[in-house]
Amino acid sequence: MNNHEIDFKLHGDDMQFVEVELDSNETVIAEAGALMMMEDGIAMETIFGDGSKNSGSGLMGKLMGAGKRLVTGESLFMTAFTNQGTGKRHVSFAAPYPGKIIPLDLSTLGGKVICQKDSFLAAAKGVSIGIELQQKLGTGFFGGEGFIMQKLEGDGLAFVHAGGTLYRKNLQKGEVLRVDTGCLVAMTADVDYNIEMVSGVKTALFGGEGLFFATLRGPGSVWIQSMPFSRLASRVFAAAPQNPAGSSQGEGSIAGGLFNMLGGK
Repeated sequence: MNNHEIDFKLHGDDMQFVEVELDSNETVIAEAGALMMMEDGIAMETIFGDGSKNSGSGLMGKLMGAGKRLVTGESLFMTAFTNQGTGKRHVSFAAPYPGKIIPLDLSTLGGKVICQKDSFLAAAKGVSIGIELQQKLGTGFFGGEGFIMQKLEGDGLAFVHAGGTLYRKNLQKGEVLRVDTGCLVAMTADVDYNIEMVSGVKTALFGGEGLFFATLRGPGSVWIQSMPFSRLASRVFAAAPQNPAGSSQGEGSIAGGLFNMLGGK
């Protein structure tokens, strides 16, 4: 094994967090801000890039690892959590929005998984977090997640998060699955991924499902989320009251309005 062998336990249902158990000198890396809690004896260290062994120890190797993360829209820095004690210690990481945390054992998934660029949460030290360029222009421009996706490579555990309910679909050779582009969370490297335009002018313009959907062709495994964060955010924004500029409609204003309705001054 090139990666650290970590144990874990998932807690919760719709607002999950993952508890990672570290033996002495074991390390887990995570996105900045993902930490929920940790026990005494665990040391935190901010690292440049993803901290994988593939990035090398030289300056150029670290710059390349950090540059890959910058291209995917992530922070240049990650945080490494190392158990410097003699016994087992625990550190927990929480997802940034309601949904599920997916544990991915890369050693059983061909050593590589492609995922949305903002879905990575944490991984055993040694897992490489890079970029996956969509070679087909249509996929890149209309894929919903942009021209660039993340790739997780190695033989250890990685954790990604998805919105809403998670569904894993194992595709047989030649089997095709069409999904909303925003609902695709991750897929194994052997899945053929393309973008197709919705057929029919009326369906495309008035169907409410967008102009494009993702076509996934097996063999391989794909992970689908029922509530992409972009969909949740758009619904919240649409339901939020649109107040005129300069007006104050907070809780105090609501209470004041009720008081005036009841005859107060």
